[in-house]
Amino acid sequence: MTTIILKLILFIVIGYLVGSIPSAVIISKKFFGFDIREKGSGNMGSTNAMRVLGTKWGIVVQICDILKGLLPVYILADIIAPKWNMLNADSFLNLPILEVIIGLAAVCGHIWSCFVGFKGGKGINTTLGMLLVVIPIEGGIGLLCFLITLFLTGYVSLGSLVAAVSIPLTFIIRHNFFGVNIESYCTVLCLTLAIVIIVFYAHRANIKRLLNHTENKFEKAQIFKCKKK
Repeated sequence: MTTIILKLILFIVIGYLVGSIPSAVIISKKFFGFDIREKGSGNMGSTNAMRVLGTKWGIVVQICDILKGLLPVYILADIIAPKWNMLNADSFLNLPILEVIIGLAAVCGHIWSCFVGFKGGKGINTTLGMLLVVIPIEGGIGLLCFLITLFLTGYVSLGSLVAAVSIPLTFIIRHNFFGVNIESYCTVLCLTLAIVIIVFYAHRANIKRLLNHTENKFEKAQIFKCKKK
């Protein structure tokens, strides 16, 4: 048991460190000669990267941030953990729980990166990367909800909040209304609710601006606009 706990701590640390890699800061400094935190909104997420660095580099940042959630979860939980006998019958862990724990560590790393003074992005892309491994259906629906909200309103922050809420809701509906058997349902549900809390906390300033109607829109993304009469 002690060995498993030590290995779990190691995985959490690795997940956090991978999530802490400041993709946008590295790219902006290396290819543009400035720190992206000094431009635009000052955020090092993909949205600010698209505004400041352009769509192409913004997409590169987005992919990097998604991989920060996807790779540590997949490599550590799905590949290494079974070989290290962390998921055997005597263990208190199973695969979904271990995946979410590592994923949450990566998300926390992105939001509170140790490489840039424990500040970072909002964690949405890193969360998506984790969910694509852990619960791909819920992750896909969350992504769809994000895109629909973004295309309708132009608000990236609102899309992120809607997507975050949609994930545990989809989880609950699939299990309770469609009878889908989900391993460690209660535990994984609690962890997905933790993701919602983290996402809302990271977007607390955005929520205030949304309520005050002062939040910046991503105009290019608002495909469906209502015509004013």
